[in-house]
Amino acid sequence: MCHLLPAGDEMRLRLSLLFAASLLTALSACSVKKIAVNSLADALAETSSVYASESDLELARDALPFGLKTIEALIAKAPRHQGLLVSAASGFTQYSYAFVQLDADLLQPSAPTRAREERLRAKALYLRARGYAFRALELRHPSFAAELRKEPERALSAMRAKDVPALYWLAASWAAAISSDKEDMDLVADLHLIEPIIKRCLELDEDYDNGALHEFLVSFDGGRSETQGGSAERARKHFDRARQLSEGKRLSPALSLAENVDVATGNRGEFERLLQEVLAFDVNSAPEYRLANLIARKRARFLLGQIDELFMN
Repeated sequence: MCHLLPAGDEMRLRLSLLFAASLLTALSACSVKKIAVNSLADALAETSSVYASESDLELARDALPFGLKTIEALIAKAPRHQGLLVSAASGFTQYSYAFVQLDADLLQPSAPTRAREERLRAKALYLRARGYAFRALELRHPSFAAELRKEPERALSAMRAKDVPALYWLAASWAAAISSDKEDMDLVADLHLIEPIIKRCLELDEDYDNGALHEFLVSFDGGRSETQGGSAERARKHFDRARQLSEGKRLSPALSLAENVDVATGNRGEFERLLQEVLAFDVNSAPEYRLANLIARKRARFLLGQIDELFMN
């Protein structure tokens, strides 16, 4: 036997059912959208190998900005996606080095004002990369940026192996920003924070990315004087280890040793030999590093063209 509700109650029930149905539809649509965004984010976060093997520098130059802006658009939709944040940090760092900072260096002899503008642009991109690295790290370690400045060792002690990619790109982008504008004394004052970050990475995953940490330290130790904490001897040890871990397939360690150690020590013979080795290397023999090696060769040609200025004494 059917029990009828009073008219008012029946109306309220119908409205409640209608609201529930509408809410369920909206939640389902939201869930589907979130799944789609995360799936695309996962796919984009794994595209680095596509760029790494690219053989056309100009194609990479033209394609990377679109890829980076797409990543940023997805971060706006999925702000807690770890992979996207690390990809943004690495992407902006590498793009700035390969296609902004290097252009600035090439412009310096003939157009110093324009070169200065490009270096400041590079600095801004490096700092954007640093921001994404901090965001990635603070997903797991809230307030990490503030704690790093107060007590670096303590803040870094909480890091684990899974944090190494974000930590590496944090250090790389930060150091590059400092290098691109040494007149920014507030930024230069942060230099002391770079070394503990990289040391912690070495403790957690010494062979990360086939020697990337040691490759970084060739430049970092070799590019500072002994009074600043640098060491040509340590840089050479990191060079040997970087080559060992990459099986000699990466050209950047040789480039860094030549540019940062040989110039500082006046070793013109080794400088020239290393850069000739870079130019002679068959980039197709290591497709996984092809784009990075092409960029290294481009910089090697530039440095060889400046050899008389670099070794005036």
